[in-house]
Amino acid sequence: MRLILAFASVLLLTAACVPLLRRLAPALGLVDVPDERKQHAAPTPLVGGIAIFLGLGLTALWLLATGWLAPSPPVLSLLVGGSLMVVVGAIDDARDLSPGIRFAAQAAAALLMIFGGGVVLTDLGGMTPSGDTLALGWLAAPFTIFATIGIINALNMCDGLDGLSGSLALVSLSGLFVAALAWGTPLTILPLAMLAAAVVGFLAFNLRLPGRSRAAVFMGDAGSMFLGFALTWFTVSMSQGEDRAFPPAAALWFLMVPIFDTVTMMLRRILRGRSPFSPDREHLHHVFLLAGFSVNQTVALMAGLNAVGGLVGLAAVYFQWPELWVALGFLLAGLGYFWMIMRAWRVMRFLHRSICRRRISADRRRCESPAYAGPERRTGVDRRLRAVEGRLPAEPKGKDFGTGLARSR
Repeated sequence: MRLILAFASVLLLTAACVPLLRRLAPALGLVDVPDERKQHAAPTPLVGGIAIFLGLGLTALWLLATGWLAPSPPVLSLLVGGSLMVVVGAIDDARDLSPGIRFAAQAAAALLMIFGGGVVLTDLGGMTPSGDTLALGWLAAPFTIFATIGIINALNMCDGLDGLSGSLALVSLSGLFVAALAWGTPLTILPLAMLAAAVVGFLAFNLRLPGRSRAAVFMGDAGSMFLGFALTWFTVSMSQGEDRAFPPAAALWFLMVPIFDTVTMMLRRILRGRSPFSPDREHLHHVFLLAGFSVNQTVALMAGLNAVGGLVGLAAVYFQWPELWVALGFLLAGLGYFWMIMRAWRVMRFLHRSICRRRISADRRRCESPAYAGPERRTGVDRRLRAVEGRLPAEPKGKDFGTGLARSR
């Protein structure tokens, strides 16, 4: 009964906060205005993340006051660290903070999680060939900070379409919730359900639903940073200690798509002689869009792919697969993802939904294609992107972490 009441309370409060915050967004400077870098047609409030945190925080205060939620140090570290992420993210949404300030704030939230709540990666599980636990020792805190910053920005980088980051986060939270029910401690079940309810309340305004052709609000950096921090908090807390719900190797699978997308994009940019933080339009969701899928279809496909990762993680725990093999399987899947992104155009053809090459060839012969506008010579990727840009469903560009060059949702 407590779980149902908390879920309903968070969902309703989040949904109620969104319209109120939308009215305040212009005064707060939290509006994403279209420009040459963005494809959405109208100014859109960046208040989704604040609404998520308010719905979750108000319900948490009520539960703490009634004694239904124990004020333990780990829970307080989640709330305080999450508050820091929301505040810094909201300021970034309004004023575009430098990457250094954002990274410093994320590291500070990780330190609150480590030393304030005792949520830290002390070991990597049975990652040795013999199955012995691989302890991190003095590297525990630095490794946890690195993982926290990585996951926060991984979710931020995936925030490029209406409903995408929220859907990916909801799928990951659902997998963690199932693991908590099956093998975890009761203390993690209620917070996971509450956070999932907040995301559902936000998605009601962020997804492209029947009768609404675009999102009513965006998540913003406040939302992506908070959700990334919360996901880190849960995956670390549930994968450590004697009563862990799953090993660290299985935890990777619950965050499969954000991790793969971030690492792949950074490696691809480095291999092409570019900054790993420079923006582009070759994320997996861009590949699906170029292949002819709609925004909603792309979101569904990527959420489904993330769900497959969650199922693999659950299966690894249920069948007690060797942790080293689970980690190696994740690595092989990541290499496959990297191969696919490096050959994105071939993958689009394989999907049987690629852009008609005859039309592009005709445009090239007539010199009418925008991909060949201007005297300068363009790469094949640039030509293909420009050739199809005018025919794709309108969607905003995502934000690569550390750049500040495109607005996150």
